[in-house]
Amino acid sequence: MIKNFEELFEKAKSQEKMVLAVAAANDENVLKAICEASNRGLITPLLVGDEEKIRKVAKDIDANIEDYEIVNELSLEDIAMTSVKLVNEGKADFLMKGMIDTAILLKAVLNKEYGLRTNSQLSHVMVYDVKNYHKLLYLTDGGMNITPDFEAKVKITQNAIEVVKAMGNEIVKVAGIAAKEKVNEKMIATVHARKLQDMSQNGDFGEGVIVEGPLALDIAVSKEAAKIKGFKSEMAGDTDVLLVPTIEVGNGIGKTLTYLADASSAGVIMGAKVPVVLVSRADSFEAKLNSIALGSVIAANN
Repeated sequence: MIKNFEELFEKAKSQEKMVLAVAAANDENVLKAICEASNRGLITPLLVGDEEKIRKVAKDIDANIEDYEIVNELSLEDIAMTSVKLVNEGKADFLMKGMIDTAILLKAVLNKEYGLRTNSQLSHVMVYDVKNYHKLLYLTDGGMNITPDFEAKVKITQNAIEVVKAMGNEIVKVAGIAAKEKVNEKMIATVHARKLQDMSQNGDFGEGVIVEGPLALDIAVSKEAAKIKGFKSEMAGDTDVLLVPTIEVGNGIGKTLTYLADASSAGVIMGAKVPVVLVSRADSFEAKLNSIALGSVIAANN
């Protein structure tokens, strides 16, 4: 089981090197992270976009990309299409967003003819290395699905489980987060969480997966909180995945971990044939590098 990002880098470096297709690679911060990941032996970059712009950015940041393959495309739509096709053709193992609108890239990912669609649903999975937590903490979905219904939450849960298993966890503990531990028909998050727990108990999420809910956040991450409340839980203080009810909850928890708890992070979009590394421009260089390593390990596990 990978317990921190240092171990994640070691895993990515030890496995077969994955090829990363970067859509619109003329992004200074993304290109820096790609070059660092390549220099560390984590990936083989495949850059897609306006070659003149890519080379100019590389020159501006003093990055050596002479050994990188560059596929010259000018329009953002063509860049997105070509990047996705490279994955479908087996020339790349996973995908990363550069200087391109998320909507344009995901439209290509979901294209019925050449895209990377599956029967699942696209969802965002964040991974946090929090200093006062004993292992990596996974969070979903604070980035894509606004108010997912129950069917969507089933797929979001499955996507998160795939990430955690790719990171080497034999047992995956998923906490269905809500404001309280009792089911209340007026609080749909509690209803959904309990239904997901029932599915888990029926074996619907596979062997080695425990889904419990509804759980308040304090119980999910603190054995002491559960003890004080007199609440018995299989995962109190040992949760792997925080499954949040809405995007606002996930966004709030994630940014709190980043900006107030000084947590390191990584993130990918799951639900397509391969992981998609989609980072915010506000994300640190470290977060971008971590996300590339994460995507590489997941892609190798596909």
